[in-house]
Amino acid sequence: MTDTTTRRLWVAYGPTGAVGMIRTDGGAYVVTMAGADAPVGSYESLDVAKNALHAHLKPGADWPEFREH
Repeated sequence: MTDTTTRRLWVAYGPTGAVGMIRTDGGAYVVTMAGADAPVGSYESLDVAKNALHAHLKPGADWPEFREH
């Protein structure tokens, strides 16, 4: 029997380029900011992960554009 794991990746873009990413890992959505060595957190839904990524941007930052890769 073969186990198949589907992984998904979204990259968040701000006005100056990529600001972070969200990837799936075992049913969770893991947020990592651009240039960071470690994730900032793991979340139960994509919407919560997007909000968490936005919350880690500089105060007043616009909502980033999320593109699935």
